[in-house]
Amino acid sequence: MTPKNNLQNEDNFFETERLIIRLISLDDAQLIFDLYNMPNFIKFIGNRHITSLEAAENYIENRFFPQINRLGYGNYAVILKEENIKIGAVGIFEREGLDVSDIGFSVLEKFEGKGLMYEAAAKIKDEVMNRFNLKKISAITTKDNISSQKLIEKLDLKFKNFVTLPNEDEELMYFETE
Repeated sequence: MTPKNNLQNEDNFFETERLIIRLISLDDAQLIFDLYNMPNFIKFIGNRHITSLEAAENYIENRFFPQINRLGYGNYAVILKEENIKIGAVGIFEREGLDVSDIGFSVLEKFEGKGLMYEAAAKIKDEVMNRFNLKKISAITTKDNISSQKLIEKLDLKFKNFVTLPNEDEELMYFETE
C-alpha cells in the first residue's frame, strides 16, 4: 500500500530556506533505519525493532501510510537542499492515549544543533495546522530529553502535565499549544 495522495501534491511537499520536506515514502527506508537505530532515538523514543531495510519498509507501510491515507498528513522526510541528503523526519501523528495530534521529530546525529529540526518542525506545525484545520497540537518527551523539550517550547507548546501512554511504563512530559 502506498499513500493515495500524489507526492507532488501541494499538501505533501514543503520548502524552507534550507530544507525540502515531503511526505515519507518507501524510498525513505534507509533514513528510517538509520534514525530509529541511533542510540539517542532508542534511549529517548524507544526501540522500534527496525533491524533491516525490509523492517523499515514494513514500518513505513504499516505505521505511516494508514494515517497519511486517512488524514492526509503524517510523517515527513527532511532533506537538506544544499547537499540533497535526507537528514531526519518530522511529523504530526495520532497517538493512542493522546486526544490531540502529536508532533515528533528526529534528526541524524551529525545534523543536530544546527536549527534544522526547528526549521522543519515549525514549517510542518504551521502548514498542517492551517491546511487541515487542527486547533491544537501536542508533543511528548521524556523528562531527561532536554534538547527536545527546548525545541518543543520554541515551537510555542507549553508544558501541561505528565502522561503515561497505553502499554508504556514511563511517565512523559506533555506539551500543548494554547
